[in-house]
Amino acid sequence: MLSQGVLTASYVGASILFILALGGLSSQETAKRGNIYGMAGMALALIATVFGVVTANYAILIGAIAAGSIIGLLLASKVQMTQMPELVAILHSLVGLAAVLVGFATFMDHGHGYSGVEKTIHDVEIYVGVLIGALTFSGSVIAYLKLSAKIGGKPMLLPGRHWLNLAMLLAAIYFGVEFVAQSQDGNGLTALLIVTAIALLFGIHMVMAIGGADMPVVVSMLNSYSGWAAAATGFMLSNDLLIVVGALVGSSGAILSYIMCRAMNRKFLSVIAGGFGTKKSTGGASSDTAGDQGDVKPIETEELASLLSDAKEVMILPGYGMAVAQAQHSVCELTKKLKAKGINVRFGIHPVAGRMPGHMNVLLAEAKVPYDIVFEMEEINEDFPEVDVSIVIGANDIVNPAAQEVPDSPIAGMPVLEPWNGKTTIVLKRSMATGYAGVDNPLFYRDNTRMLFGDAKESIDALVSSL
Repeated sequence: MLSQGVLTASYVGASILFILALGGLSSQETAKRGNIYGMAGMALALIATVFGVVTANYAILIGAIAAGSIIGLLLASKVQMTQMPELVAILHSLVGLAAVLVGFATFMDHGHGYSGVEKTIHDVEIYVGVLIGALTFSGSVIAYLKLSAKIGGKPMLLPGRHWLNLAMLLAAIYFGVEFVAQSQDGNGLTALLIVTAIALLFGIHMVMAIGGADMPVVVSMLNSYSGWAAAATGFMLSNDLLIVVGALVGSSGAILSYIMCRAMNRKFLSVIAGGFGTKKSTGGASSDTAGDQGDVKPIETEELASLLSDAKEVMILPGYGMAVAQAQHSVCELTKKLKAKGINVRFGIHPVAGRMPGHMNVLLAEAKVPYDIVFEMEEINEDFPEVDVSIVIGANDIVNPAAQEVPDSPIAGMPVLEPWNGKTTIVLKRSMATGYAGVDNPLFYRDNTRMLFGDAKESIDALVSSL
């Protein structure tokens, strides 16, 4: 057993490593180092807990750690980059489930000897932990199912859904009060079970009502919830490290959610209310009447190769379609080929491109695209008038001019990349299907837009060969 001083020092060291991990993950150049800090912090925390807190049942603990390690290694070796959003969502669900299980185990463990005010505070900790944990668990499972396309991505909007949410919130508060009161007399299990059921239903309904381009916000929101669930678990177990780490994850997830909402010109409460992408346009230039496939102007690979060879400034705008096609490495080859011809190539990344924050940045980093040619939306939008060719790879909602030009569009006011201000826009898509938000894109029918249909990877590979 470790002494209390060594245990405390280990927890402080692990907390510092976790803070350094968050700092490292704030930029592409230091992200790898940040991951190393995070792994070292988690290893230190586990070792300190096993040898400083646990006093029995080592066989069960070691078995659980071994099983978790094997599952983690298998997931890491098999999961594709395109599946990272749903992997993150399902891992969040495990944090929530752990908080629920710890909450019930703590409640049924009567050996703590709490009484009076201490008992009330402890019961409130259990109630909050179970409530947040159950909501996180069910909401994350639904997010996983949506992101993996196992259920539809469109929002499920029940009649009177806001009143239903309010009713569930009031019921959760009422039974929470009942649980604390009954727990003083040694009861309260029924009330806690009811709170758990309400939280599970609330999580399902909340995420089912969120659809379209709001999914990146959902991922970061659930990340925040999982952090607060971990913090609540720390309070239940009187574990300072869990409290600190949970607060770090919870606050960073909340800040990221705010950044995502601002990037989409959305309010956080409107995201929670759901319904993104369901509003109907009524204006004459609505996204519903942008055009049909006969209005688009296709382009062949050889013609595009000639167009790029004559260009001086090229902007590449990746979207989720690039991830689905596993085209990031081909895009890197295209970049090298163009740069070898003396063409200035840059990448424009929208904050919510893909299915989770930073998705496109990670894909490009995996393909070893240089960091110094990857720019955020606000850094390059004003440069489009000087761009000869903009290449949109599998993106839709993040390059949709309806956000600026159609006041009653479902995405009206959402900041978007503006390739239509350049000389020529090339859009790589499999078909004319709408994006994840379900909104048609007038960009595809513009005079200076050409469509290259087909699998993104195959199209880029053919383009590299033509060049």
